[in-house]
This record gives sequence, structure tokens and C-alpha cells, in this order.
Amino acid sequence: MSLWNWSGFFGYLFNPFILGGVFTTVWLTVVSLVAGLILGFALALMRRSSRRVPYSLAKAYIWLFRGTPLLVQLIAIYTALPLFGIKFIEAALLGLALNEAAYLAEIIRAGIEAVPEGQTRAARALGMTERQIMRYIVMPQAFKVIVPPLGNSVNGLLKTTSVTSVISVEELLRRTQVLIQERFMVLELFAVAAIYYLLLTTLWDFFQSHIEKRLGQAGSRLSINEKR
Repeated sequence: MSLWNWSGFFGYLFNPFILGGVFTTVWLTVVSLVAGLILGFALALMRRSSRRVPYSLAKAYIWLFRGTPLLVQLIAIYTALPLFGIKFIEAALLGLALNEAAYLAEIIRAGIEAVPEGQTRAARALGMTERQIMRYIVMPQAFKVIVPPLGNSVNGLLKTTSVTSVISVEELLRRTQVLIQERFMVLELFAVAAIYYLLLTTLWDFFQSHIEKRLGQAGSRLSINEKR
């Protein structure tokens, strides 16, 4: 009995069923990231609040979701939410977004706090509102600090979507497992899945490098103009 079947490997490398799982993995990542960023930004602002209630709520949220495994969170959400009519795909998105928001909140908070306090005080002295300060002064500078760790989070999220296979979400890993049960090509199909995960993370690495390069060039031009 052969341990490796090359025809099976190449046959499933561009299999439509596998490609459908790749598509699901990508859109799970994108939607979870966008929702996580929105919630994470709100949590970051709450963590920086001088008011006790929003600060405590944000701190407790981050403590809970960073301190418990995503798998446990997904199973809890998947078990409880069907009572409210939410199905497994919505449960997966909710679980990924809620978990990712806890990590993104700390990344965003660190980026905001990296901006010198003197700049915000100067902006207030000029009569700018808090919203204007955040939009025109803080976030453009914080973004350069946020991008590198944010890129790493996206890379991790692409692979973390595989955890949703335990609640039967038909992403890449789940569809790979279904084919393994039918065809018994364990090594070949897992190799195909690994290649697609590697391809997706590599493409994101190139995109992240491009963003960081553009931000670096923008920062260099700004420094030159300031010297002039």
C-alpha cells in the first residue's frame, strides 16, 4: 500500500470543493476582522476612559476573551445561541469577531498611547474637538504603530478560522476532513490544505509589507517637509 498518491494530491489541489472552503476561510477572516476592528476600537477608547464604568467593562471583556481559549468560546456560543435562532455560521463569525476584538483593542490602545500627549494638548489649545484630534492628529500617527501587530493578527486569524471546523463550518479544514473521510487520502489532502493556508498567509505578508513601505515613505516625506 502506497503512503503517498501523487495523482490524488494534484487531483485535489484545484478541486472545486476545496476551493469553496478556501473562499469561506477568506470571507470568515475579512468579516471577523472588520467586526473585530470596530469593536476593538470602541474597547480601546473605553480602556482609556477616565470614567470607571466603561474602563472596567472594557478591562473585564479583554480579560475574559484573552484568558479563555477560542475553542471554548466557540462551543459556548454555538451551544447557547441557537436558542435565539442564530446558526453555526453566525456563531462562528460572532465568536471570531468577539475574540479578535479583545486582542485588537490592546493593539489599538498601544498605538493611540504612542502619540505624544503634547500634540493632543496643543490641538485642544487650538480649539479642536476631541473627534477632530482623534481623526487628524492621533489616528494617522497611531496607524503606523498599529499596522505591524495588526498584520500579525490577520495572519493568525487566517489560520485560526480552522477552529470553526469543530462547529461544522465548512471552511478549508472542515472540507478537507470531509474528503479525507470519503477518500482516505490523509497526507495528500492535509498537504493541499497546508499549501492553501501557506499561500493565503504569504499573500497577506506581501500586502502588509506594501502597506508598511507606503507608511514609511509617507513618514519620510512628512519629516523632510517639517525640516524645511
